[in-house]
Amino acid sequence: MKSIRKYRLNDIDHIKSSEDREEYEKDYARLIQSPAFRRLQGKSQVFGAGSGDYYRTRLTHSIEVSQIAREMARKLGKQYAFLNQDVHPGLKLVPEVVEIAALAHDLGHPPYGHRGEEVLNQILQTKYGAHYEGNAQNYRILMFLEKRAGSDRGLDLTAASLLAVNKYPFLLGKDGQQKGVYETEWEAIAFLRDLWNMPAGCRTLEAQLMDLCDDIAYSTHDIEDGIRAGKIQLTEDFLLESRLIDNVVKEITEDPASMSALHWANLNIKQLVTEVLENYYKQWKTIFDTFGRDISRSRREMKAQWVNHFATRIGIIDDPHLPSWKKITFVKDGVEDDDTLRTMEILKKLAWVTMIKDFRVQRLQTRSENMLRKLWESMEDEAAGRLILPSDWIEAYDQHKQHYPWYRLIADYIAGMTDHYAEKVYTELFASRSGSIYERD
Repeated sequence: MKSIRKYRLNDIDHIKSSEDREEYEKDYARLIQSPAFRRLQGKSQVFGAGSGDYYRTRLTHSIEVSQIAREMARKLGKQYAFLNQDVHPGLKLVPEVVEIAALAHDLGHPPYGHRGEEVLNQILQTKYGAHYEGNAQNYRILMFLEKRAGSDRGLDLTAASLLAVNKYPFLLGKDGQQKGVYETEWEAIAFLRDLWNMPAGCRTLEAQLMDLCDDIAYSTHDIEDGIRAGKIQLTEDFLLESRLIDNVVKEITEDPASMSALHWANLNIKQLVTEVLENYYKQWKTIFDTFGRDISRSRREMKAQWVNHFATRIGIIDDPHLPSWKKITFVKDGVEDDDTLRTMEILKKLAWVTMIKDFRVQRLQTRSENMLRKLWESMEDEAAGRLILPSDWIEAYDQHKQHYPWYRLIADYIAGMTDHYAEKVYTELFASRSGSIYERD
């Protein structure tokens, strides 16, 4: 079992790396020293990268997710004996692997957050019948675009690390799948899943834990940023205002995945949302008074308490859809804790309606969309694009163009940009100011 967990697609016998290091340590080093990982510092989480030194970027978000995930892997490893037995390669929780997955889970996000992803996907679907999807792009980066010494195809991570990133174990686009893996990488991922004898549609425990910890960070850290920015006001008038509550309810009811997974249908959703926000306000008041009405300290304490609230409820149960498999979720009295899952979902929707849908954020996102579309238009013709793309991108395309079309190269190039770099290239192409040939990309 150890051998197939540490299996490398391009180095089966582990002869291309002579260092005396554990295989997962090699994965970690390859990942954090990659340009794609560094570029996360310039990609938006909620607020645009560069909006202020306080706010999270994709990089700091990924680091925070990795910390929660690593600690939870250690804790669960002590609680559940089967994790330390060779039951199945997908039913393990190695802290180092979960940490790697958390650090890599957002590599595929393009500039300008989710709006950037939507724009690229719309362009590809409308013009080429293809897809752009952040999780699929993770694999394109890890398995092809990034390079390491002695390899021209990706970072060649272990099977355990690759499958721990696999939140959506499906071929993107097949049978209407909106999230998954591109066809160019799916063959290798499917091979690894078959090698492990993974049940169809099931994720490894390491992938499940990474995904849940991502949700915990989103529903706590992003709200902290929103409070700091003044988008979320911790007052009774703001949190219990009927329009805000109605907007959160609307986000839930218009999200089919949430409605199905969390069984909202027969519940009074408005009442549940009101209760969560009311309790959130009461908790804030208590913390604020306890810490001498120090807003900064109280805000951090509030975030810490919510992370702890969610983390201490993580457990493992039998998968209700496949009893031979396991599911990582919030657990109470041996069964899935739907109340905590719904509370987290309400806080995620609160972050969405107060920040992402804020009109100022929408203005910036509209501006970002316009820039990305103009960048695409300037490069989509191959003859014109070859004149303005960096030479190393053109050389790589010429070497591998039998495997993917020109439009995928453009998607890869734009998706790899930071927010700042996307604006820089746009300015060079379309703004009135003149650039300099001595500026380096």
